[in-house]
Amino acid sequence: MSVVNRASLPNQLDPWKTSTVTVNRLRAHTSGVFSIDLSFEDPDVGKQFEFVPGQFNMLYVPGVGEAAISIAGTNVSGMLQHTIRTVGAVTTAIEKGGVGMSLGLRGPFGRGWPLEPVTNSTAKVSTSTKNDHPKNGDVIIVAGGIGLAPLRSMVEHIGSRRAEYGTVSIVVGARSPGDLLYQDEYEDWRSRKMKVICTVDRASLDWKGQIGVVTLLLERLEISHPSLTTFMTCGPEVMMRYAAKSAINRGIPEAQIYVTLERNMNCAIGLCGHCQLGPNFICKDGPVFRYNSVSALLRVQEL
Repeated sequence: MSVVNRASLPNQLDPWKTSTVTVNRLRAHTSGVFSIDLSFEDPDVGKQFEFVPGQFNMLYVPGVGEAAISIAGTNVSGMLQHTIRTVGAVTTAIEKGGVGMSLGLRGPFGRGWPLEPVTNSTAKVSTSTKNDHPKNGDVIIVAGGIGLAPLRSMVEHIGSRRAEYGTVSIVVGARSPGDLLYQDEYEDWRSRKMKVICTVDRASLDWKGQIGVVTLLLERLEISHPSLTTFMTCGPEVMMRYAAKSAINRGIPEAQIYVTLERNMNCAIGLCGHCQLGPNFICKDGPVFRYNSVSALLRVQEL
């Protein structure tokens, strides 16, 4: 099971093919949010499974239904990880089924995060800066709540190729300290020279971190090379809009700002129309978009 730099993958030639997977581990994060580790019933299928960070799978519970779930990455054993919020019949059934449960899996689907965000050859920067900067530039990742789940595999990707990137900053916001996802992984990210900054809306008595919305942190964040910076964000739509606005105000080009969108994805290949946003279908044209390609649509209420 591996990450690749392709948005169109071999097993998507038959988007209806369902593989059997087993829940090997279920870990609760916060109230109503949990992660599962999945192994493929057929080991050969598991070895051939490839995905781009930011893509999603359709998880199927027999007799209940199917749900689109972002791929959160892989664990040390190579098992596929998904982080899920319990919001409907399918996700509730997965949580109740727990370890040992068999699921159907279709995927991966959609367009993911840019694996080579900004290169020295494409960015408009001075010659001296180009020569001194890593080939993939700087990266700022901004996540709100469970929005860190679709970004986690991108963090893994960067961490495994850390020397290819410049400064990497990860800004995580949540309602309370207990709502911060993957807290046990932050120190590992920091050990790989990625800056991790957390902020909460409501602090507990023992909280010693930041308090307030993520945009306040972005206004104070050091951005040495805006033209060489890629900005990726996922979270509530209003948070992403303000985060993107903050990035633009700091000099990051709109074409280097990426957001991931969420709508009711039923078929995953753009046939059913449930996830349509203007001319786009989130399942096949996204879920990751350049901000300047969807910013006008996000300003239209009830679209």
